[in-house]
Amino acid sequence: MAMFSHRLQSQSKTLFLGMFALLFAVTLVFYPEIAFKASLRGLKIWWDVVFPAMLPFFITAELMMGFGVVHLLGVFFEPFMRPLFRVPGSGGFVMAVALISGNPMGAKLTTRLREQNLITKEEGERLVSFACTAGPLFIFGAIAIGFFENPSVGMILAVVHYVSCFIVAFLMRFHAREKRLTPSANHGGKRFIRAFSAMHHARIADGRPIGQMLGEAVTSAVQTLLMIGGFVIIFSVLIHVFTYVGITALLASILQPILQLLHLSDIISIPLVAGILEMTIGSQMISEYTSNVSLLVQLAFVSLFLGWNGLSIHAQVASVLSKSDIRYRPYFFARILHAILAFFLTFIFWKLFQPSLQPIAPAWTTGITHNPMHWWSYLQVFSLVALSLWLFYLLKRIQKQQDNFLV
Repeated sequence: MAMFSHRLQSQSKTLFLGMFALLFAVTLVFYPEIAFKASLRGLKIWWDVVFPAMLPFFITAELMMGFGVVHLLGVFFEPFMRPLFRVPGSGGFVMAVALISGNPMGAKLTTRLREQNLITKEEGERLVSFACTAGPLFIFGAIAIGFFENPSVGMILAVVHYVSCFIVAFLMRFHAREKRLTPSANHGGKRFIRAFSAMHHARIADGRPIGQMLGEAVTSAVQTLLMIGGFVIIFSVLIHVFTYVGITALLASILQPILQLLHLSDIISIPLVAGILEMTIGSQMISEYTSNVSLLVQLAFVSLFLGWNGLSIHAQVASVLSKSDIRYRPYFFARILHAILAFFLTFIFWKLFQPSLQPIAPAWTTGITHNPMHWWSYLQVFSLVALSLWLFYLLKRIQKQQDNFLV
């Protein structure tokens, strides 16, 4: 019975993916001009922003791993990374670089650590679930200044994004409770000697000359960025074609009842669909609705997009993780959790940052009277989502136990 169900699920997935690819190809044939302009827009974003911003970080990270700096930082970060997040100290290096450079750097470095056997499969799944964040350059430069033309917006978005990220990191420590002995703690006075020794031995074990290491770092960085550029272009085409043929409007109509439950304007539905697909385009569309939606609601949905990352980033992360045994599913559920937390934390941190932002009415949306029951509506939706995720996880656990029992 379980084998038949698995086969049926696999066949349904094949049919869906095949039909989607065929429909997308036919749409491109019928609307080549739209696809061409969307490709140029995606290419411009990648060439003007992504490539020059990410290339130095990718190359530097590869060199640091070759020189053993990861092992050095791993010794220093071990005392708090393992007790808090149940990942080794080398995960602190990945988290630090990911927080600075942004997506999908965390997935790339996590895969590299797994290839070098510095982390286990379960530790890699925990690490990638919270080390994939939006970079401060994107939050302050592209969103705050580029879209909202207000640097103060970047501060509240960054605080909400990174606070919710650390909450997700702490919650994901309960994922895959494998038994692993924790290294014994050494005195702080000996830690620097151990860290330097670990870095030296790692560099000697690598054995590559500096010239070869630099060349391979550049090659690896460019290949990864070419892959990212392909995803940016294809999702740019996907969003614009969907919008033109009316698929985006159809998906937006499905989300409108949820927005009505939250007492929000239906006009947010189309930017919400775009943000689910690609967070940059969704954030730009949200920033254009200043006359109908309050700044607070706009920032809440932008925080949701940043926490979710967009399906474009999801595809990039899944492509990077496919080179290792790290599963994509924990990352997916962590993104949902991050998006929900970021959305609600925006309303909590709003009071702290409101004096530095544009003065607006304290209502949830302009033209809607403030009602304390709105908080209750948001709490209802949050509870339903949390309960659904918990039930889904419980059913998966039960199904897995039944399959193991049958085997």
